[in-house]
Amino acid sequence: MSVIDLSKLKFPENNFRLFLDTVCETHELDFAAYAGVNPVAQSVHGVVNYPDEWQARYVKKSFQHKDPTLLVASRSIAPVDWQRLREETSFKTVFHAAHDFGIAEQGVTIPVRGPYGEVGLFSVTRNCSDREWNLLKPKIIGGLQSAAVHLHDTIMQSDAMSRELMRPSLSAREIEILQWIAAGKSQQDVADILSISSRTVEVHLRSSRSKLCALTTPQAVGRAVGLGLIYPN
Repeated sequence: MSVIDLSKLKFPENNFRLFLDTVCETHELDFAAYAGVNPVAQSVHGVVNYPDEWQARYVKKSFQHKDPTLLVASRSIAPVDWQRLREETSFKTVFHAAHDFGIAEQGVTIPVRGPYGEVGLFSVTRNCSDREWNLLKPKIIGGLQSAAVHLHDTIMQSDAMSRELMRPSLSAREIEILQWIAAGKSQQDVADILSISSRTVEVHLRSSRSKLCALTTPQAVGRAVGLGLIYPN
């Protein structure tokens, strides 16, 4: 699963990093992060104000695949307080590494569900005792939920993210097979050209049809051409 850093995309009307900094300053928090999962391209898009070194370590270690603050919250409709996750091995693994970068294990993740089937996850953290956190959280949770919805909606309605959502993540082999089909080759022709079985070709075509939301192979080819994934012949 790839990771898209929203700070690297062009959002001329927004500064998401500044928004996170403002949320932290307003609610007396240390760090904030937004992560969204694209159900079509199977990629994670996000923006954080964590130290750059921790961001690099997080991606290098593929923590997005095991971080329970994301995985548990993505299956929840209510905010997930990290206190309930502390006994999980994956939580200890991620936050043992995070500790070296000044990131505490006190925090909450707020899930936001959108119209494309995507889930946005807004997380904040603060270095404080359980008692301090339990007193602070009720005072700020309403504001954090509003911030989560605003950030998620702004990102999802942007042209840059719309393009990402509308571009299915086909494998190189799926694109190659669709290109040969577009050139007028039969399924058996493609199998012979690529030295694979006809059944394997069909498996890739079935996957392509599913990713492109197409009922037939010709329809999948047409959509792939329209998206610029393959070239018309």
